[in-house]
Amino acid sequence: MSHNSQAFYTNNAGLPPSYETIKEEYGVTELGEPHNSAVVRTTVINMPRDVAVPDHVVWSLFNTLFLNFCCLGFIAYAYSVKSRDRKMVGDVIGAQAYASTAKCLNISSLIFSVLMVIICIIIVSTTSVAVIQAFSQRVPHSGF
Repeated sequence: MSHNSQAFYTNNAGLPPSYETIKEEYGVTELGEPHNSAVVRTTVINMPRDVAVPDHVVWSLFNTLFLNFCCLGFIAYAYSVKSRDRKMVGDVIGAQAYASTAKCLNISSLIFSVLMVIICIIIVSTTSVAVIQAFSQRVPHSGF
């Protein structure tokens, strides 16, 4: 066995190297036709591409940390994690079902939390206006 660079060098410019030299050098034998004359059958399995199922984990986490009205954000986060787990296993239908539930819970949590913030702002502003008016009527001005 000689390892020289001549085995890969050919005089034919632009043609691939001679593979016969490599076969002889390393003792590779060619496998012929199979001895069995049976028909070879092939099976084609069409695998679906990765379906993009949004799991809404970030939105659920935001609702859990900031807008957790009646624990809806936390429940949405649990469903989002279940959706992600189903997606990792390959159960697309289960992942879509959990993601849909998480989305509905996130929307509900967001709407109720925004309404609660608006109601609190209205209550605080009307209460502060009423308190200021009550104090202004009670304390007479001391006319400097």
